[in-house]
Parts: sequence; C-alpha cells; structure tokens
Amino acid sequence: MNIVVVNDDGWGTAGIRLLAREMTRLGRVTVVAPDGPRSGYGACISVTEPITLRRVDEHDLNGAEVFVTNGTPADCVKLAREVLFADRQIDLLVSGINHGSNAGINVIYSGTMGACLVAAEKGIPAIGWSINDHHMDVDLHWLQTYLYDVTKHLLDEGFGPRMCYNINAPVGEIEGIRWTRQCNGHWQNELVAAVDQPTPADCLGIWKLAGQFVNEEPEASDTDIWAIDHQLLSITPTTIDLTHYGSL
Repeated sequence: MNIVVVNDDGWGTAGIRLLAREMTRLGRVTVVAPDGPRSGYGACISVTEPITLRRVDEHDLNGAEVFVTNGTPADCVKLAREVLFADRQIDLLVSGINHGSNAGINVIYSGTMGACLVAAEKGIPAIGWSINDHHMDVDLHWLQTYLYDVTKHLLDEGFGPRMCYNINAPVGEIEGIRWTRQCNGHWQNELVAAVDQPTPADCLGIWKLAGQFVNEEPEASDTDIWAIDHQLLSITPTTIDLTHYGSL
C-alpha cells in the first residue's frame, strides 16, 4: 500500500513525525510536507510562484521517504500525485497530526483538511488527524494508540465518492470514539489591534487574528465539538460537495 503523509504545520513537527511512523505499519510511506507553517491555508494552491520539491534524509521514520516543498498542503497533494506517483497509485493520504482542532467551522480554514479535500477530489482516500491543542509539544501519547487501529478500520469500511474523514482528538486520555457531524458555530471578535506594531502613515491600522469560537448548539451531543469536549475521539465524514440542496 502506498501512503502519502502531509501536514500544514511544516515538516519536522512532532505530529507529522509520529503519524508517518505509525502509518509505516500499514504500508510504504512517503512524506510530502511544507517547509514551514501553513496553518489557515485551507485548500489554497500556489498560482503565482513556482513550486519546489527536495528530498530530506531521515533515519528514524521506519523507512519513510521525506520530501519538502515551498508550497501549500494542497500543493503537497498535487506534487505527490503528479510527480512522485505519476506512474503509481496513491492508496491513502493521511494529513496531520495537526496541532490545533479542526472541528466545526475550522474545517474550511484548515490546511490539514484542505489537503484531504484535494485528495478526495482526485479520488484518493484521505484522513485528517488533529488534536485540540496548538502547542507543538502537546502530549500525543493518548492519541498514538488510536492512529493505526482507526485508520485500518476506516480503510476496511471504505470511502464514499469524493469524501474524506476529519478526525479530532481531545488532549489527554481518550475515553471513546464518536461518529459526529460538524458543529454549527462561528468565530467572533476575530481581530485585535496590534498596538505594539508601528502603523505606516498610509495604513488604516494593523491587526492580529484572535477571536472566540461560539458554539450555536452547545447541548447537541452528536457534534464534533461536543465529542472532543467530552474526551471522545471525533470522526466526521466530510465531503467536497458544498451544494445547498435544500435551495434547489
């Protein structure tokens, strides 16, 4: 089995290294990762700058090959399919482990899930893994025990057309697994003034991204947000079809 591992936090982070090692239990792993953080890039692709790709020598990934690009997570998928696997099939794409939740509305911003959606468009089975903590040194021990088993189960279950799985984990001990839907919610107070930055004379101001997530259905127990808030591993089937069928 040919497995491609990507992420949006950049090559070398603890999440992608752990994911790559665990996926070698299922097949031959090829890592294609950005050369630095690309969080919040969604399914963004490079349209104005050339994309580079270089091999990186690694010796502690159970034989996985590693390639690094100046592109985005979505570019990583395209590079894998068009360059590295031009004459071979990609059997599975796994993205992550993202440092930070991609539950709820975050799925539309996520570079981790953007890569999965591009893979789904190409007909490649894809799974995105995230943990609900942005710290690069977050303890991944509890999640590690699920990576192989859940991935193997989803492969055995199969993938529908043009869909992927969005998996989000709580921090600490995981008390179970829950099939979930995307939580209805929104971000508010998303910008704060960067008062520590000098403002150019011709500029209206300088801001930094911030904000608080508002759960619009906090009592609903079938959502991804509820699951991770209750120490459950959330698995959400996700599709690239954004059609609002109720309006047709």
